[in-house]
Amino acid sequence: MKTKPTTTHEGTSRRDALKGGIGAASLAAVGAGAAVPAAIATSAVAVGAGPAQARPSHEGAMAARVTEPATGITMFPDYARTIAQMAYVWGWPIINMMNRSATITQAPQPSLLNGVLPVSPRGHLAMLADYIDPSETFVTCPNQDVVYGLGFFSLDEEPVVIQVPDFGDRFWVYAMYDARTDQFGKLGKPYGTRPGFYLLVGPNWRGLKPSGITEIVRCPTSLANVIPRAFQDDTPEDKKAIQPVINQINAYPLKDFTGKMKIVEWSKLPSVTGPKSEGGETKWVVPEKCFDQLGAALDLVDPFPGEEALYGQFRLLLDSAAQDPALKKVLVDTAVETEEKVIKQFFQWKHNGRPAGNGWNRSTNNAVFGIDYFNRTGTAKSNMFDNRPTETQYFYTDSDASGTELNGSGSYEITFAKGEEPPVNGFWSLTMYNDKHLFHPNDLKRYSLGTKNKNLKRNADGSLTLYAGAKSPGGDKEANWLPAPNGHFSLYIRAYWGKEGILDGSWKPPVIKKLA
Repeated sequence: MKTKPTTTHEGTSRRDALKGGIGAASLAAVGAGAAVPAAIATSAVAVGAGPAQARPSHEGAMAARVTEPATGITMFPDYARTIAQMAYVWGWPIINMMNRSATITQAPQPSLLNGVLPVSPRGHLAMLADYIDPSETFVTCPNQDVVYGLGFFSLDEEPVVIQVPDFGDRFWVYAMYDARTDQFGKLGKPYGTRPGFYLLVGPNWRGLKPSGITEIVRCPTSLANVIPRAFQDDTPEDKKAIQPVINQINAYPLKDFTGKMKIVEWSKLPSVTGPKSEGGETKWVVPEKCFDQLGAALDLVDPFPGEEALYGQFRLLLDSAAQDPALKKVLVDTAVETEEKVIKQFFQWKHNGRPAGNGWNRSTNNAVFGIDYFNRTGTAKSNMFDNRPTETQYFYTDSDASGTELNGSGSYEITFAKGEEPPVNGFWSLTMYNDKHLFHPNDLKRYSLGTKNKNLKRNADGSLTLYAGAKSPGGDKEANWLPAPNGHFSLYIRAYWGKEGILDGSWKPPVIKKLA
């Protein structure tokens, strides 16, 4: 029986949301990319939107008995300021995602931005061929334990096929994020995912599962991105061995699907020129423009149950400001103030997650935030694109055991007692970041230590001591040393695919001891 191709396109407001942002002048010599595919269907397995993606079933009944905010009012500035502060905190991660997508997808083909960051047209991804370069500023808290990829999609316009090769015993996970920065789908070694072709679709896509597709994965928002991560030992042998595997990681519109693996030699990606880094993470949310983009953010993501009241207030705020230039200025001023007084505070690790012991904090609800606005916005500001807690747990600190701020002028010991390294099924690492949550360039080109390192020196009792500071500890200890900047720095533990002690919080990070 023949089936007719089926496509469902987004509403205009959602398309516009993906076009908004700061991208227009961000990539020099980079043009617009991706064609919009037609969704083909060759199999007789129907796929519809699941109930989790539908609007709340009680919406119609609620609308009949709950009064919505009245429009056409004259809103006075202090009330507007009150609502605007919450709107800014709520919308910050979504606008962040919108602007990253608008910028990155300007690439005309899979490329490396400034020779460093994988970029590609919408509907495609690009992969690195080794650890990410230390000059990266696209996202804070980068990771030199895995080989990364990156792609942004508009899934209602163009369902995307993503290839999963046979990784063998190697740890891997494809972290897939919706517009809110929550993960959707489960592709990775922790889930026993088998090799094959997986079709990523949006909330409004209707179609039949094409022949040759292993599984349909539905995103609750049309905007999505994926960041594949594949573990790599820090050895020449493994850097060579991983190449045939990562060359099979790929994503492309459904119209380009042939049923055969598309192989790309990612080590030969061309470079495209982009703006130079100013030393910190790219500024993805511009306070002065935030309220011009908030309406698109509201259109892009449907409200969670209970969020209808917030949406009503935020839309009323925008409606009132559209009629009153003076009120619009209040919103801009509030955005600037909230960025300074609230958002910037999340860069201090003590304001992220919950205490984990010995002066460290641990991430909370990472990538499964729901209505946890505190941790969603904090993560988007300080270390966006975390994995789920079951995939990765993150521990971080700015201070030593005494509560004194870490500084490269001092020397520190971090000792894991025998048998008390992070209990994981995957791998673990300790990473050094500067005051901007980015890598500190150093002569050893060393930014993290852990499972990937095969030359760490253990103590006679089997314990493992790592060292941090601007000055080398000398001798055999240098193999265990993380070079620090002269000023403030922070330390960050990743525990990938944690065992019970990581998941239940019973494992405690080690004491950071400052040496005399």
